[in-house]
Amino acid sequence: MVMTPFATQLDLIEGTMENPDRVVVRHASDMRGHYKDADALERLVAAGDPVHYRVYEKAVPEVPGQLLFCVSILEPGTVGREYFMTKGHYHSVPDTAEAYLALHGQGYMLMKTAQGDCAWEFMMRGRLVYVPPHWAHRSINTGRERLVSFCVYPAHAGHNYGDIEAQGFPKRVVDQEGRPAFV
Repeated sequence: MVMTPFATQLDLIEGTMENPDRVVVRHASDMRGHYKDADALERLVAAGDPVHYRVYEKAVPEVPGQLLFCVSILEPGTVGREYFMTKGHYHSVPDTAEAYLALHGQGYMLMKTAQGDCAWEFMMRGRLVYVPPHWAHRSINTGRERLVSFCVYPAHAGHNYGDIEAQGFPKRVVDQEGRPAFV
């Protein structure tokens, strides 16, 4: 399939994308099972079910050779002592990578392998984080402003959220006396 080239406008601070083809919005209620303090999460849900993050995408054919790109906005906040985070995922096609360019805010990219390896990289404006094939990944906002990231990955990579929902991550990022701690 031969595509016609296209362009879209991004607001690099706000994280908005002009005319996205798909918008994913995750509220506190969508994050059940991802935070350790389930009671604190339920209090957030009862208090208005705030948005934790949004992802804006342009559609391209989900086949090898195509690149999908998106903008992710992760709100600041905590559930108990744990910082707001994305659900996290492996790619359905495990040997595909992803790159995240932080545009605004600060936080971490938490990563893990099925074999138990765990790593994290600091995210701040202008810092690019490369997630190699076979690594699950999740963004965590440890700042007081939105963490805005631009992401690029092979369009056929897909998302596998089920393994993370079943196994979680070996580390959690919590507020410990005003600083992020990995526990």
